[in-house]
Amino acid sequence: MAKKIGIEVSLAISEAVKLADVDAIAAYPITPQTHIVEHLSELVADGDLNAEFIPVESEHSAMSVCAGTSAAGARTYTATSSQGLALMNEILFIIPALRLPVVMTLANRSLSGPISIWNDHSDLMSVRDTGWISIFAENGQEAFDLTLQSFKIAEDHRVMLPINVNIDGFTLSHVIEPHEFLSQEEVDSFLPPYDPPLQLNPDKPVSMGMVGIPEIYFEAKKAQDVALIESKAVIKEVFQEFGEKFGRTYNVIESYRAEDAETLLLTMGSIGETAMEAIDIMKDEQGKKVGLLRLRLWRPFPVDELRELVKGIKTLAVIDRAVSFGGTGAPVGGEIRSALYSTEDRPYVASFIAGLGGRDVTIKDFMDMVNLAEKMETEQEVHEYKMIGVRE
Repeated sequence: MAKKIGIEVSLAISEAVKLADVDAIAAYPITPQTHIVEHLSELVADGDLNAEFIPVESEHSAMSVCAGTSAAGARTYTATSSQGLALMNEILFIIPALRLPVVMTLANRSLSGPISIWNDHSDLMSVRDTGWISIFAENGQEAFDLTLQSFKIAEDHRVMLPINVNIDGFTLSHVIEPHEFLSQEEVDSFLPPYDPPLQLNPDKPVSMGMVGIPEIYFEAKKAQDVALIESKAVIKEVFQEFGEKFGRTYNVIESYRAEDAETLLLTMGSIGETAMEAIDIMKDEQGKKVGLLRLRLWRPFPVDELRELVKGIKTLAVIDRAVSFGGTGAPVGGEIRSALYSTEDRPYVASFIAGLGGRDVTIKDFMDMVNLAEKMETEQEVHEYKMIGVRE
């Protein structure tokens, strides 16, 4: 039977990993994800989790270990943040290319420099083209649930790809929230043991990661991209099954009070809950026709679902928490413009960058973004992006 408990979000994630009965954990500390692997080390040391806990000398080594343990057939987990993810970069490309279903928590944190330990999404955006499935949690309960679901998605033989589950560093990772835990029996009924279709075994040798000569490399990359795109169907299937079993349903994009909206905000991560407050005020007190979209699935990008949700919308205000330097500025905003470019009656897309380096994004900021986006749509302003909350 599920039990309710108040617990730090990082520790709740560790408990989800325990319930998933992982076989191998590669661990290196970096703020603000350290509490996750610290608690997992305690669970292993106390005999509450029968797994190999492998402390390593760097994040590069952590992801290298994940490649080895997953290839050997072990259910594998790790966690990192910011510069740690950057140090993993070389190996991040190899994991999906070898179709290894590693699950990683990414406690999103600004990339240096200047040095910052606070939250934004620059770390994830730096690796958006590595081939990983990327999912966002808004709160602790979602982080717990999505961790469990990620193992099932990643290990499905139709997928066999790694997943990063994103939580906002400090904003979620170090906050105590109420969680509804699942029992081991409930998790076991949902998540079957890992059944690798191919694994390294000295009794039956295979080769993985061989040289891709020009005659096969292109086709290998095409197959990898197709697998990532087609994983969306399995993601939706697992989301639905989890909802039917446990009453908490997830979608690749989720809307809030968007029924009669002419203007929509679009967020990723924990700021979505603040945006809901702003939507409530604008609708209930100001009579504005506004709503909210919360993008849960970043890769594979849910193009069809996005197009359906913005039908009839005049203005879409997209909030990024990372900068694409020297380009169009806003990685999510640019992606959405591209996805909507060929659609008829597409909304005006206004791109905003906010919350860099842990800067607060307030209710007033969201209200200002809505008003500014509507003004820009009326004037059909041509722009790349606007920064909100930055001092000139």
